[in-house]
Amino acid sequence: MAAPASGFISVFSSPQELGASLAQLVAQRAACCLAGARARFALGLSGGSLVSMLARELPAAAAPAGPASLTRWTLGFCDERLVPFEHADSTYGLYRTHLLSKLPIPDSQVITINPQLPVEEAAEDYAKKLRQAFQGDSIPVFDLLILGVGPDGHTCSLFPDHPLLQEREKIVAPISDSPKPPPQRVTLTLPVLNAARTVIFVATGEGKAAVLKRILEDKEENPLPAALVQPHTGKLCWFLDEAAARLLTVPFEKHSTL
Repeated sequence: MAAPASGFISVFSSPQELGASLAQLVAQRAACCLAGARARFALGLSGGSLVSMLARELPAAAAPAGPASLTRWTLGFCDERLVPFEHADSTYGLYRTHLLSKLPIPDSQVITINPQLPVEEAAEDYAKKLRQAFQGDSIPVFDLLILGVGPDGHTCSLFPDHPLLQEREKIVAPISDSPKPPPQRVTLTLPVLNAARTVIFVATGEGKAAVLKRILEDKEENPLPAALVQPHTGKLCWFLDEAAARLLTVPFEKHSTL
């Protein structure tokens, strides 16, 4: 059966059940990729509530494969705030503290920005690091990107009506006027998001319900940023809890471990 344009939608009874299933999917994708011809797994993470969700569930899900498998993971970040890693707003800093302390991916395999550079140079530097990590790809092709979505429909640091939505050349772009603080950020662009082999959007809570209905059901003339993520050849999935999905009328798959 062909996937709808909105992708495959899975709804879970709680954020806890969602997190456990998400971690299992990451582990399964990793195992599949490591057994394939390229023998590596490239994962892109977003921040926000995903940090605590993955920190809670992913180490145990990845453990059966053994620590040696983690040496073949490549970890990048879908966007990053231009703040020191010790700052509470640093996505990498939060993952370093809460996840990577329990999931020992080698530092050399974790691709981060240089927060000491001006934002334009930080974006160029991060793009250069990605090209080195994804040699042979004209555009970096992640095996799995895990994205969030804001109540305004933004994803990564791609905001509604922002010129970056038209970016087609750069794989990483600087942003100095983010409507959500902090204002200076570095973000993957739509060409990278749409080159991924699998993209999973994760959204929980009734505060996301209205925007999810717009993204997944409305055919808007000026689509929200998250609605512009349509992988060219990859798979698009939505992992939602019941509160976030409460306004949806499109078909979805209901999951429960009860």
